[in-house]
Amino acid sequence: MVIQNTCARKASLLITFLFFGSIVLAQSTGPVFRLVPLGVKGGIDESNLSAYMLAPVGSNNYICLDAGTLHAGIEKAVENGVFKIPAGQVLRQYIKDYLISHSHLDHLAGLILNSPEDTSKNIYAFADCIEAFKSRYFTWQSWANFADQGEVPQLKKYHYDALTPGIETKMENTELSVQAFPLSHSNLSSTAFLVKSGDNYLLYLGDTGPDVIEKSDRLHKLWEVVAPLIRAKKLKALMIEVSFPDEQPDKTLFGHLTPHWLMAELHELQQISGVTLTEFKTIVTHQKPPKVNIDRIKKQLENENDLSLQLVYPVQGKVIDL
Repeated sequence: MVIQNTCARKASLLITFLFFGSIVLAQSTGPVFRLVPLGVKGGIDESNLSAYMLAPVGSNNYICLDAGTLHAGIEKAVENGVFKIPAGQVLRQYIKDYLISHSHLDHLAGLILNSPEDTSKNIYAFADCIEAFKSRYFTWQSWANFADQGEVPQLKKYHYDALTPGIETKMENTELSVQAFPLSHSNLSSTAFLVKSGDNYLLYLGDTGPDVIEKSDRLHKLWEVVAPLIRAKKLKALMIEVSFPDEQPDKTLFGHLTPHWLMAELHELQQISGVTLTEFKTIVTHQKPPKVNIDRIKKQLENENDLSLQLVYPVQGKVIDL
């Protein structure tokens, strides 16, 4: 009887171990990031411009990668059941900090317009982008100064945090940290944000042109940084713009990518990393209307995808788990 009871207990412990061990294994191989697109387009649709909420899975401490559209995108997400609280509460309670890639309006207009209803947060960006906020946007002639620098009186709702290229910065209101790298966007600097959660990464690029056209090596240097993460299978997603179809002449790209130029750049990334780029999702952002151009971009990308990329086209208000 004692032997039988001992064996039964051991069998029970083994089953329990295997059961909970399988749960841990399932969790470790499951999604790491939750991405909520609030705006996915470039161009003229002011209700759907670049903005993406990002948090670790299981957390409501989101950062916002760019902020072209906020309120309209949050309402779409609420309609889709992504959030169970009203849109205004999502803005005030769930978005903890902003990462702004550059100072063009289609990447920050939502932040400006929603600032009267927002709560205290940090704005992370390179110094030149912060200077644009101080001198052009948060001024009393154009709006009001909701920040803690610039024109007086300062309402001090937002705190500017100037990022240093390549230096990891902990975003104090979230579980995430970020490294920022400069990109070339015609006559303006843009930013790539390498966001870290635990031992996993997501790479978000603001507007950028190909190195060849921009006469730059900024994408090449960025690929050198992320190549080891790709080899280690730590990169969960690459978010990169394709603004125009291939018919757009190189001389009128104005610091943007086409399907052809995206694939050329990712061929270089694969060569530098030495492994295939199939382990993570490539999320195509900033497609510019009209719809016929967006449809053409998608068709050309599918036709030219000789790297077998996991291409994802984000939809406003629909969550992507990564």
